[in-house]
Amino acid sequence: VEVSKAFVAECKKYNIQNADWTQIRLDNGTYLSFEALPNMAALDANSFAPLADKMGKDKFQALLDRFNKCYDRHGSYVVTRIESLTYMPEGSVAAQEGQNYRKYHYLYVTPSTSKMVAEKMKAIKELYAKKGSKEYYRVYHSGFGTLGEYFLVAISAKDEQSYAKQSDENEKLIGDEGKTLLDDLFKNISRYDPVTGYIRQDLSYITKK
Repeated sequence: VEVSKAFVAECKKYNIQNADWTQIRLDNGTYLSFEALPNMAALDANSFAPLADKMGKDKFQALLDRFNKCYDRHGSYVVTRIESLTYMPEGSVAAQEGQNYRKYHYLYVTPSTSKMVAEKMKAIKELYAKKGSKEYYRVYHSGFGTLGEYFLVAISAKDEQSYAKQSDENEKLIGDEGKTLLDDLFKNISRYDPVTGYIRQDLSYITKK
């Protein structure tokens, strides 16, 4: 954590551009850094090269070396947001002020069920819209660097209690029709992994334009 704070401080000090990321701590102790990519070509760009130049390559490497002592493994992968399945009537944004709690629902599928599951998720979105649900969510699909295919449903809330209240209210709102759709969805996935976490704003970096 202290090394992450030092890294954020250096980015702020030099006002590094186009290097935004959001840090989340999962309940199992894992830390994830989310960075938005405009396209796959962006993977070729080293967004921290300007920081190395401004800090000096030796100081920059020393900071990275401190990071390397903090974990025993890491990895990178890409997920793509699917707007047609995402339910956010007020605008599809991942960062929502005051809503740092996250509930992630990993819905694993197979090549033979992927399209069918997507269709069932679309039906659920349409029901939420018809009922005017206040439980907004974003849907992502696994991509480059992931093992196994899945849809990821991300829900934001103020805290765990707010999420539980929101979920209970939504369950009542969508009623039996919603329960039937959700039951049908879960019957057609190969694995379900729920994960909870919390955004660490102090370890995240947003560029000042």
